[in-house]
Amino acid sequence: MSDDLVAVVLAAGGSQRLGYSKQLLRRNGETLLRRTARLAGNSGASRVLVALGAQAAQLRPQLQGLGVEVVDVPEWQQGLGASLARVQAVLGQARHRHVLVVGCDQPALAAAHLQQLLDAAREAGSAFSAYAGVRGLPAAIAWSSWSQARFSGDQGLRAMAREGSLQDSAHVAAPELALDLDTPADVAAAINLGWLDSPESPD
Repeated sequence: MSDDLVAVVLAAGGSQRLGYSKQLLRRNGETLLRRTARLAGNSGASRVLVALGAQAAQLRPQLQGLGVEVVDVPEWQQGLGASLARVQAVLGQARHRHVLVVGCDQPALAAAHLQQLLDAAREAGSAFSAYAGVRGLPAAIAWSSWSQARFSGDQGLRAMAREGSLQDSAHVAAPELALDLDTPADVAAAINLGWLDSPESPD
């Protein structure tokens, strides 16, 4: 565990297109919310902050025993930028070397990829995952860039990746992460690939 690294799990969304909480879908019996928070904690981060908004009361029990810090995002409907702004405010002026930002809707996420991302960030300053022609989450952001960012609404990390000092950041290919869980078809595809448990309704 290192004070150089803090991890952030973005889990505040309402899963409107899916129709039920994607955070409660399971892989190997473990909800995606808990799995993602566990992987973030196992990355070596000294702190793990989990942003919750929609259905926060239902989701909190999934984090018991993990030693994470929950960040409430009452304005979660505004977009990922709202969650990032809340987390940024909680972190304040504390200094870390990197901020690892992870979403909980990529069922193929693996610890090995997070390690590759952090290794790349240590060399380049910041690093993004690369898939489907974009640079996105997970991402390891240099503290200097994170602390100067202005997050709001739907202005999140992808905007950062297109501008300023992050234009020259590293990227780590992870084509499997292109499948995130926005629709029932996405869930069916993940089940077929063995990345989600059987098609039972989530709890």
